[in-house]
Amino acid sequence: MSNSAFNRRWAELLLEALTRHGLRHVCIAPGSRSTPLTLAAAENHKLICHTHFDERGLGHLALGLAKAGKEPVAVIVTSGTAVANLYPSLIEAGLTGERLVFLTADRPPELIDCGANQAIRQIGIFASHPTQTLALPRPTKDIPASWLVSSIDTGMSNLKQGALHINCPFAEPLYGNEMTAHQDWLQTLGEWWQGDEPWLVQPEMHTTIKATDWDIWQKKQGIVLAGRMSAEEGKFVAQWAKDIGWPLIGDVLSQTGQPLPHADLWLNHPRAQKILAQGQLVIQFGASLTGKRLLQWQAKCQPEQYWVVDPIAGRLDPANHRGRKFTCSVADWLREHPAYLCVSWADELNTWSRSASKCVETKLAGEFSEAAVAHQLPQLLSEEGQLFIGNSLIVRLIDALGQLPAGYPVYSNRGASGIDGLISTAVGAQRSTDKPTLAIVGDISALYDLNSLALLRHLSNSMLLIIVNNNGGQIFSLLPTPQEERQRFYCMPQDVNFDHAAAMFGLHYAAPQNWSELKQCAQQAWERKETTLIELKVSGSEGAICLQELLKQVADL
Repeated sequence: MSNSAFNRRWAELLLEALTRHGLRHVCIAPGSRSTPLTLAAAENHKLICHTHFDERGLGHLALGLAKAGKEPVAVIVTSGTAVANLYPSLIEAGLTGERLVFLTADRPPELIDCGANQAIRQIGIFASHPTQTLALPRPTKDIPASWLVSSIDTGMSNLKQGALHINCPFAEPLYGNEMTAHQDWLQTLGEWWQGDEPWLVQPEMHTTIKATDWDIWQKKQGIVLAGRMSAEEGKFVAQWAKDIGWPLIGDVLSQTGQPLPHADLWLNHPRAQKILAQGQLVIQFGASLTGKRLLQWQAKCQPEQYWVVDPIAGRLDPANHRGRKFTCSVADWLREHPAYLCVSWADELNTWSRSASKCVETKLAGEFSEAAVAHQLPQLLSEEGQLFIGNSLIVRLIDALGQLPAGYPVYSNRGASGIDGLISTAVGAQRSTDKPTLAIVGDISALYDLNSLALLRHLSNSMLLIIVNNNGGQIFSLLPTPQEERQRFYCMPQDVNFDHAAAMFGLHYAAPQNWSELKQCAQQAWERKETTLIELKVSGSEGAICLQELLKQVADL
């Protein structure tokens, strides 16, 4: 039984070391091999424990917690395929910058590749996708406690974005009652236990240096693109662009208020493209642009220089423009590059944006449809809440047809842009901030993460989950997929309703038939602080067709 006790001491030290780096949340799936880690997490009063029976959803729950909380979040799973189910969330975190710590329990080396149950090769299982990896040895007193805590400190100090995978082999027995055994091994760290600092502190200087030739560039005709950033940065960028007199094209995730709304429509007009062609410098704040027309323009534009400002390392410019990449926070860059008040040079874009808005208003007047809900979504938002937007068609409709409030928190998984784990990610964002949360996803996305409806049962604040049921993956109706094979091989209509799913998990359910009923459902959810699943049953390809018709209409103005 001594072995089970030392497993616990090892896990206790590991979890305590993680808390010294700002880690407060840990997401746990059931399993036996992970028992030392699970019990150590449960006993550490600094940690908030979340549970879920589905490891894929669990990883995305952690992703949402990290996304909204901007803190590292840990995940504990048992050995075997439980580990493999974390792959999608790990990939997403690597692309969008959230810090996740995956603690994967493992069989000891002597049980690998010999036919032992639930034993797979876990070291290196995630290939190049983790930012940091640490393959721990089997716990033994021959290894000093200072080695383990220093190893954790080094991994966390180097974790600026993405995931740290810590593989943790444990030999049996895993259960025992010797709770006080091996305290001498822990106490070799002395007074460290009474503090809250890491054992090995590795300070790093964060300095954003002003571009030496900024005084020259700021006098040119510039264009601002706003991608994914925080609510505070979105407002900062919007004011900065207004002060310097440059047009700002804001993505649905930019939280800038999109001062030139419906860009995905008016960018299709030749005159708007001609105006933007006069830009000498393009500065993109934040990665992950959504709109098809914006991405097409971004790929073809030829300014003198193209600058990207984002804390995530890497080029983040798929068009490979000549220019500069500033790897720093958007707010820090703006503070070092103040805008001097200038006369705006591209006011005509306001005219084209207003013309597009008029077309949208006229087209959707009196309608209750997928496109109409995307257009009027701001009317459903809780005043002090936040928004989570799913992938595929709905995010494109909101980007093209809507205009979200400046500084209103918006989250999404637009790194790999997958549909896995969207509900669980939204729940993580809600739990992190405790804000009223509206999440909107498609029907196939909801089916893909149906298990995570279980997470909606125990929330501390109200949540409104809108499932747009257009009977299939209607994003493919926007693409030149073969007409005859489109339904069977691309859209894959499932002909399902979500009322039974809501009942199965004990959730409030509504299927409003008009805009007034939908607004009433939202208002009740916010007032009663409850979780409500709203199913919007809409016609199949209507949303895609509406977007295509508006694109043609605006292009012909």
